Amino acid sequence: MTRPRSYGFQILEHTADVGLIARGHTLAEAFAAAAYGLSALMADLSQARPRTVREIEVAAGDLEGLLVAWLSELLYLFDAEGFLALEFDITSMSGQSLRAVVAGDAFDPERHRPGMAVKAITYHQVQVQQSDGYRAQVYLDV
Repeated sequence: MTRPRSYGFQILEHTADVGLIARGHTLAEAFAAAAYGLSALMADLSQARPRTVREIEVAAGDLEGLLVAWLSELLYLFDAEGFLALEFDITSMSGQSLRAVVAGDAFDPERHRPGMAVKAITYHQVQVQQSDGYRAQVYLDV
């Protein structure tokens, strides 16, 4: 499992949204860093532990759509089931599909201070680029 702390993410300011830029040596690492950034925005992860494992599969027409689908699935699991994603093993990835094993924790406001309420992952200025590694940019509707 990859806990992408070494690649990190950057918060982008926007009028009504919050953006993330995630980087990685590989495309999978950039997608994992974006996922970790999403979780870190939604909750304080300092007390979170990977206690549960989920298998996730998403598909889209291109890399940008795949990034949106990936993060949207993680947001759905958080909203519907309280699954807070922490570690990511992207086992298969192409330009149009992604399979991953994700380890996470059950969200508990006593242990995980709530962060931003993310409503949706948007297509606004979404970008996936290769340049000295990979860079993924996405905006979140909060």
